[in-house]
Amino acid sequence: MKLLYFAWIRDDIGLDGEEISLPDGVKTVGELIILLKSRGESYERGLRASEELKVAVNLEYANLDTPISDSDEVAFFPPVTGGKND
Repeated sequence: MKLLYFAWIRDDIGLDGEEISLPDGVKTVGELIILLKSRGESYERGLRASEELKVAVNLEYANLDTPISDSDEVAFFPPVTGGKND
């Protein structure tokens, strides 16, 4: 599986992305986040707002229940805010 990290998530984790193999039992985006957070403080910090994070699986927006597999690309990025209204 290819993982991509953007903005402060990338800064906190210290990586633009990485390749991993999913262990048995990790079948959804939510389970993947739990797995990644267990890898240490930098992942815990980078994925701290997991309910608010935006996630894309194979370039399509996903949620915590979205199924994943080893052949997927999963991207994590912070919520996007709107511009200033005058």
